[in-house]
Amino acid sequence: MEKSVCAQRHAGEFKLDKMAEESGLRNRSRSSKSRKSRRLDQGVEDVPMLIPPQMPKLVNNKIHLGGGAPLAFIDDEEGVILLKEEPAPPEEQKPEPEPEPEPEPEPEPEKARPIQVVLANEDDHGFELDEAALESILMQEHVRDLNVVVLSVAGAFRKGKSFLLDFMLRYMYNQAATSNKQSKMKWSSNAWIGGNDEPLTGFTWRGGCERETTGIQVWSDVFVVEKKDGSKVAVLLVDTQGAFDSQSTIKDCATVFALSTMTSSVQVYNLSQNIQEDDLQHLQLFTEYGRLALEQIYEKPFQKLLFLIRDWCYPYEHDYGLEGGNRFLERRLQVKQNQHEELQNVRKHIHACFSSIGCFLLPHPGLRVATNPHFDGRLKDINEEFQRELQELVPLLLAPENLVEKEINGDKVTCRDLLEYFKAYIKIYQGEELPHPKSMLQATAEANNLTAVAGAKDTYSKGMEQICGGTKPYLAPADLQRYHEQLREASIKQFRGVKKMGGTEFSHRYQDQLEGELDELYANFIKHNDSKNIFYAARTPATLFAVMFVTYIIATVTGFIGLSVIAMLANLVMGVSLLSLCAWAYVRYSGEYREVAEVIDLTAEALWEQVLKPLTEQYMEDNIRQTVVNSIRASLTEPVASQSSRLKSN
Repeated sequence: MEKSVCAQRHAGEFKLDKMAEESGLRNRSRSSKSRKSRRLDQGVEDVPMLIPPQMPKLVNNKIHLGGGAPLAFIDDEEGVILLKEEPAPPEEQKPEPEPEPEPEPEPEPEKARPIQVVLANEDDHGFELDEAALESILMQEHVRDLNVVVLSVAGAFRKGKSFLLDFMLRYMYNQAATSNKQSKMKWSSNAWIGGNDEPLTGFTWRGGCERETTGIQVWSDVFVVEKKDGSKVAVLLVDTQGAFDSQSTIKDCATVFALSTMTSSVQVYNLSQNIQEDDLQHLQLFTEYGRLALEQIYEKPFQKLLFLIRDWCYPYEHDYGLEGGNRFLERRLQVKQNQHEELQNVRKHIHACFSSIGCFLLPHPGLRVATNPHFDGRLKDINEEFQRELQELVPLLLAPENLVEKEINGDKVTCRDLLEYFKAYIKIYQGEELPHPKSMLQATAEANNLTAVAGAKDTYSKGMEQICGGTKPYLAPADLQRYHEQLREASIKQFRGVKKMGGTEFSHRYQDQLEGELDELYANFIKHNDSKNIFYAARTPATLFAVMFVTYIIATVTGFIGLSVIAMLANLVMGVSLLSLCAWAYVRYSGEYREVAEVIDLTAEALWEQVLKPLTEQYMEDNIRQTVVNSIRASLTEPVASQSSRLKSN
């Protein structure tokens, strides 16, 4: 019996050790060879068996391991202990928990993109500021109090402005990545330009002959750059609507160019192949339109201007790049003594508007760029010479040591300030305070017609001066009107005979203007002629004296018959008339208080026109009628009297 118990225990320990070595219990049954048990000394059964703490519990000859099914001891005939996994009692099925709602995925950060901040209205050719869009860019917490650098590209449409800005974006993103990694790579490294098979993205651009950009667009990412002195600045890239397209007026082009120039610290004037005289004249017009909008101007109103000449075809005269460009620009903007005054004024105006002016000559990017409709900006399609000069141009504008911070009236401007300046400037261009810029043809046609109007007016004025001028005597109103009509017709005929630009319909408006101005001149000549009439000059004192005389008679008569109230009113009117006459005489003598004299003259004229003149005319008419009647009677009675006298004499 003792032998059997010991054998069972040793077999159980052996099996448990074996199972511990094999990573857990599995459903299996194994047999083990019987071992010869040692004889136990007498009294062994009094020694208690020690079970290690990690040994599984034995309950009713069943081993329980953790939460698994129990393993039973089974004795076979040879004394071998078999372990058999008993099936676990079926567990009660618990209701499956309801699945928790999946959390909503966090929205992905919005990708950087160009944002339209100045909207162009094609119907009324006006512009409005999207304040919310501009505020979302400039009022970001990490940039709103930093001094701002604004680089804007402007010029004619379809000349590659947006294409150029996308390479500037590559440079700025590469600069930011290099700064974040704290790399020792220099800013002037050419790795920023990208790979040969990398499409060019950023500001929207495409090939073709139709415009792409409208209004003013700003890149949504504001780049923070640390300068060598440790200060940080915010860099803003701005794209503008191309000028001189088929849908924009001269006012539209001038407004966009002026706004971009006023708000930028670096204005890139994008031109093609050369600097022509009309390019300089347009620049003069646009900058003058911007200068007019500035309330106060200290020294030069704008900062840096860079002429960027694309597709330069004369490298044998001036090399590509900044050095050759500056030599070329110096010759173009040189003021010479033998130049026409108009050409000198254009160049002086440009020099007076910008504190710094430069020029960069850029070669043609290649035929693949110009003629391939599927070109997407890959470097493999771009001329290597263009790439090389581009790698010089972009750092020249955007390297930390070359950044130009925005200043207005000598004060640095932050992003927060720039938002307010945008609001103020757009309100000015939305109002009617500034004159409307016009095309050269329209401006020339207006000047031509205005000159013809001035000549016709001068002819009329000289003719009327000879008839009723300062030294001429008083002329009857009927005669004056007859001369006026003759000279008016002659002046209009002279205006029509002048060759004018703009066509008949355009000049008809100025003919109407001439006719209105001639009528105004005639009214002035009538007043001047009336002033020569002695009675007209004495109308005011005569009227006042007549009022005094009438009121005196009324006061005397009513006082005599006892109507004291009416007498007092008549005396009051007489006194006021006397004081008015004295005041009028003093003003005419001294020339002071002319406003008082004007009021007295108007009052006297009203009394004359409304009261005295009708009475006088009626009295004169009655007297004339009576005189005529008397003369007719006399003429009729005279022959009868003469005949009777003859009869008496006979």
